[in-house]
Amino acid sequence: MIARRSLLRLSAGLIATSLAGRSATAQTSLAARLLEPGPLPDKVFGAADAPVTVVEYASLTCHHCMNFHINTWPSFKAKYVDTGKVRFIAREFPLDPLSAAGFMLARCDDGSKWYPIVDMLYKTQEGWAHAQKPLDALTQTMKQAGFSEEKVNVCLQREDLFQAVRQIQERANKEFGVNSTPTFFVNGEKKTGALTIEEFDKILTPLLVGR
Repeated sequence: MIARRSLLRLSAGLIATSLAGRSATAQTSLAARLLEPGPLPDKVFGAADAPVTVVEYASLTCHHCMNFHINTWPSFKAKYVDTGKVRFIAREFPLDPLSAAGFMLARCDDGSKWYPIVDMLYKTQEGWAHAQKPLDALTQTMKQAGFSEEKVNVCLQREDLFQAVRQIQERANKEFGVNSTPTFFVNGEKKTGALTIEEFDKILTPLLVGR
């Protein structure tokens, strides 16, 4: 009986170890697939050789995404990105056509104005995303970035941009299981919701021991 119990314990331990190994391998594989090039150049912040890579999928009309960008991102960037500890990759995951339009506008000028436009749209989200005529409000907001109404219309008619943004979203959903925003992947491990800086501290501290 004792020998049988010992055998059962040993078997259970081996199974647990095997499952943990498979889980770690799957996470490593996911982390590698997450970094494969997409239809649009990634928006990357931080050192290429940072020990931790965080990938964010966000929507411009998402209140939680706005909350992260305004309340957490500045502290996160200063503490982890600017110090070379984290490479941060921001990707589009529009939850509705209005968000897709915003991302298309941010990508319109060869992407060089992507961050200033995304930053502006988050900070003014309440004014355009919830307006009675949101597309008109978005057009007016884009004038702050130097866009004329004609330029907005031209950008929003670009089928290549529309398809590329949609492909990023579809791949995230089908391959990585993204179905809400914001969704983060920390070295391949999925985290959902507008994480605070304190929550990121708990996640990142074990990964940065000795660094």
